[in-house]
Amino acid sequence: MLITTESKAQGWRAVAVFDDRADALVFVGRSSTQVRQQYAEAFAEVLDDEEREHVTTVQLQQWSGAPDAGRWTLKGTLKVPAPAKLRLVA
Repeated sequence: MLITTESKAQGWRAVAVFDDRADALVFVGRSSTQVRQQYAEAFAEVLDDEEREHVTTVQLQQWSGAPDAGRWTLKGTLKVPAPAKLRLVA
């Protein structure tokens, strides 16, 4: 028996979309909840300051189809994390 699609995709990811270069993978998780909870921290770790300045949006995508014959589908957009505020030391 050949199964060409899964009833429920198991892969989710957050992808940074830039205004001047190719997209970048930020985080991969087992559920949309996991990606939503952890993408902001990964965003700060994976991308450097210059890259973060050029991010226009962060897409939430879900794998659709069989593991070897599917595609990523856009499920929504996530808020672009704000830059961390610097603390001044007196």
